[in-house]
Amino acid sequence: MAYPYFKLYKRQDILSITRLRRFETKLGECFQHLPDMPLADALSQSKAQYVIVGIPEDIGVRANYGVGGTETIWLPFLQALCNMQSTDAFTGEEVILSGYFDFSDIKSLITANAKNQDELIDACRHAVANIIDNEVENMVKAISSAGKIPIIIGGGHNNAYPLIKGAAKGLQRAGKLASAAINVMNADAHSGYRIAEGRHSGNSFRYAMEEGFLKKYAVIGLQENYNSQRVMDDLYSNINIQYSTFEDISLREKLNFRQAIVQAISFTEESFTGIELDMDCIEQMLSSSSNPSGFTALQARQYINFTAYYPHIAYLHICEGAAQLVNGQSNAFAAKLVSELVSNFIKVNRKQ
Repeated sequence: MAYPYFKLYKRQDILSITRLRRFETKLGECFQHLPDMPLADALSQSKAQYVIVGIPEDIGVRANYGVGGTETIWLPFLQALCNMQSTDAFTGEEVILSGYFDFSDIKSLITANAKNQDELIDACRHAVANIIDNEVENMVKAISSAGKIPIIIGGGHNNAYPLIKGAAKGLQRAGKLASAAINVMNADAHSGYRIAEGRHSGNSFRYAMEEGFLKKYAVIGLQENYNSQRVMDDLYSNINIQYSTFEDISLREKLNFRQAIVQAISFTEESFTGIELDMDCIEQMLSSSSNPSGFTALQARQYINFTAYYPHIAYLHICEGAAQLVNGQSNAFAAKLVSELVSNFIKVNRKQ
C-alpha cells in the first residue's frame, strides 16, 4: 500500500494483544485484517462494513497550544476492544482492524529542531497541513469509495478536516453523492471553528466549511467559557450551523440532552453525516482539554447510540482522549470508554 506513514496490522499483531480463553471467543479473534496488496483491492475483497483506523498523534493538538498526549489512547483502546466478547450483537467479523498512522518521526524531528515555542507551533501546523491531512484524507477516501464506514480513533480534532474531505470525495467517487460535501454532528465542548490561521486541532470545521466539503454542521454541548465571542458570533450568523450549549442543556435546562441530539439530527439528516465525539465534552475525562463538568460517560454512550441509527453515516470519529498526558496525568478508563463507544456504534448501526 502506498501509505508511507501507515502501519498495517497482521493477524498475529491482533492476536498478540488478545487474551485467549477456553470456551470464549474474543473480538480480537474475529476481526478481519487487510492483506498486503493495493488498498482498493483489499477493501473490495472484504465483506466487512467497518474499517477501524488509528491516528495516535498529538501534533495537531500541540499546533493549537494544547496539552500533548492524545497519541497514548490508541493502544489501550485496541487492547480493550480486542478483549471484548464476540457475541451475536457484535461478532467482530463486521470489522477490518486495518492499522494505524505513525507520525512519531515527524514529531521527533520537530521537537529536536524547534528553537522556541513559535517555531514549534509553526512546524506542527506545517506538518498537519502538508503531511497528516494528506495521509488521512487519502486513506479515508479509499475506505469510503469502497462503500465501508471509517471508524477513526485517537489523535487531535485536527483530523476531522481530512476525514470530512476524504469521506466526501470517497462517497462522491462511489456514486453516493452528487458533489463532495457532507454534514457533520459533533458532541464537543469546543466548536472546532477557530480562525483559519494554519492547520491545528481547533479549526478543522472552519477549513472544511470554507472549502465546501462541510455542508451543514451541528454541535452539541458547546461550553460558553471555552469559545470566544468571535467564534460564537460566526456560529450564530451561519445558517448552515446549528448548536446547543452545555449551559442551556444542563444548567438553564432550556432543553434536555435527548432534545439537543434530536435537533442536531433533524438539522443534518438529509445527507451523509459524519459523527464526531470529542472526549473533552465528557466530565473529568482525560483529554487534551479536560473539563471538571460536562456530559457523563453514560450520556456519551447514549449520544453514540442515538446517532448510530442514522441511515447515511459517513464516518465515526472519536478523538482528543488520552491515557496519559505530557503533564503526568493518567486515566485508565478513557481508553476503555472509547472501546465501549465503538461497540455501541457498531451494535446499533450494523442493523440499519
